[in-house]
Amino acid sequence: MLRAPLTIMASTIKYVPIPRNGVDYRGKVVLAPMVRSGELPSRLLALKYGADLAWGPETVDRSMIGTTRKINPVTSTIDFTRWPSNSLRLPPEVQKESLIYRIHPTREHGKLIFQIGTASPEAAVEAAKLVAGDVAGIDVNAGCPKPFSTSGGMGAALLRTPDRLASILSALVREVGEVYEIGISVKIRLLETPEKTESLVRNLCSTGIIGLTVHCRTTPMRPRERAVRDQLHMIASICREAGVACLMNGDVKNKDEALQLMQEYGVDGAMIATAAEANSSCFRTREEGGLLPWTEVVAEYVKTALEVENKWGNTKFLLSQLMPGKAEVYKRVVACMGYRQVCEVLELPELVELAKDVDKRLDIDEQKETKAMKRARNSKSAQAAGGNMTQQRANERSTRSPLSERGVSARLAMPAMAV
Repeated sequence: MLRAPLTIMASTIKYVPIPRNGVDYRGKVVLAPMVRSGELPSRLLALKYGADLAWGPETVDRSMIGTTRKINPVTSTIDFTRWPSNSLRLPPEVQKESLIYRIHPTREHGKLIFQIGTASPEAAVEAAKLVAGDVAGIDVNAGCPKPFSTSGGMGAALLRTPDRLASILSALVREVGEVYEIGISVKIRLLETPEKTESLVRNLCSTGIIGLTVHCRTTPMRPRERAVRDQLHMIASICREAGVACLMNGDVKNKDEALQLMQEYGVDGAMIATAAEANSSCFRTREEGGLLPWTEVVAEYVKTALEVENKWGNTKFLLSQLMPGKAEVYKRVVACMGYRQVCEVLELPELVELAKDVDKRLDIDEQKETKAMKRARNSKSAQAAGGNMTQQRANERSTRSPLSERGVSARLAMPAMAV
């Protein structure tokens, strides 16, 4: 007897139409946007293990504007590259394009959301148009609290200028979403009071966006502070009234927990961030076997990073996150200078030859001194110099003649001269 009313209610729920090339966020557990931890290998691994969608790392509009879209035949990826601003001052033989963004058009098809950092409707539109044909949606970062984002009026700084944020979203919906037939969404944080949060959410939901994600922390809160979820019911209700999908973010540990929280708070989806950085298999449900051993995840990550020729520095950082610091092999891995070395240390012989090729194409020199190594060397040199100076002064003191032998006592005995 209860089913009929529920069916009627479901049929009257308002939905903002999902564009033809876009994707509905409802019912999805997704990879959150993370700097460094949201690059292509991390996204592909999350999707492999069960993430429904993957958000790329925040990419600032200015860094995308001026890029060139290229098909990479070696990695089968779409690369957006540009020449560094100082390239004209370098000799032609050492000039090298910078890779700004890399997409896998088949493995990420229909599942990649490009997150943009912006403080300008015009710049946002110009940058988004470059990538709109290759992604399932554009998401505006209005939640990052870090200075590199907020200092330019981007990220969480947009929460203090809600009219500007709304104008950015409206411009993207009108000039990018409708043209390329993809969805536009936004990721925010909680404001100081529920009333302020409610006003902001209502304003943003009126811009034509298809989705809104709320990070359940305020801007001053740090990741170690527990997520605050007492406003979720209110935010989800406002989004539901406007037909906008509502996702939650903050302290979601795995897919099973995400599904349970979605049911508990009435939200449409959930993002996983830190837990995915530590082990990408957190997107596997218990029925699918749950969390995999870190050794298996690390081996799969290295294989994926090699396939798409990920930047070695980024790969090395992610390995340090995926591996427990107490593991015997951890220090040996973080000491590696390239893919070949790490494959040998991790005992992945089937990947060594590919690793050699990738090292060569990425111009990785295992003997090259890194900045960290140079700092350590300079520090040791400074310490050694300081030690030598201390010893030299000690030697001088030990060989110095007594004061009496240098006539000091005689001079002290002379009367002071009048002035």
